[in-house]
Amino acid sequence: MSEKKITIVAGTQNPHKIEEILAYLKIENIVVKTLNDYDNVPEVEESGETFEKNALLKASVYRELTRLPVFADDSGLTVDALNGMPGVYSARYAGEEVSYFDNNKKLLNEMRDIPDGKRTAAFVSVICYLDKDGPRYFKGVTKGVITREFMGDKGFGYDPVFYIPELGKTYAQLSMEEKNRISHRGKALAAFKDFLEKLI
Repeated sequence: MSEKKITIVAGTQNPHKIEEILAYLKIENIVVKTLNDYDNVPEVEESGETFEKNALLKASVYRELTRLPVFADDSGLTVDALNGMPGVYSARYAGEEVSYFDNNKKLLNEMRDIPDGKRTAAFVSVICYLDKDGPRYFKGVTKGVITREFMGDKGFGYDPVFYIPELGKTYAQLSMEEKNRISHRGKALAAFKDFLEKLI
């Protein structure tokens, strides 16, 4: 293995995402910075119609800012009974500047009449890595069902209402190690980590 070090930037200021990313991407000779290392980080309008397009939008802006290889992700919850919603609107499902609680309450309210057998959903994460060679994408999907009430106090976002039948727990009832092994972001990060290890 060569001794060259590669510095890359995680395109997020979300403390929960940063914690998950840094826990996963512990690779010798890879230095991971975050947007918290930079001033005047611009807001990126997530106007894409797909997770891939939004991830690329963010990566492009942050690469311009940092002048370093950047990776950015877009992720969200897709619910079958809601025709794939909230999808790319997951973070702002209940409106702009809302809390995780607001989004979850809206989701549970909209699904109150959906029977147990039709509450299937999937968490999707797409990472876009952008360097001088152009964008590359890494995708992770985890399937589950939407609960009828909040369960668990760990995690963030829709974690308290996303139940994994095989584990008998919601995302919010898993330790970070458990979640990273089976989560959509963990799967995308695993594929991305394999790619990074080949760069060294």
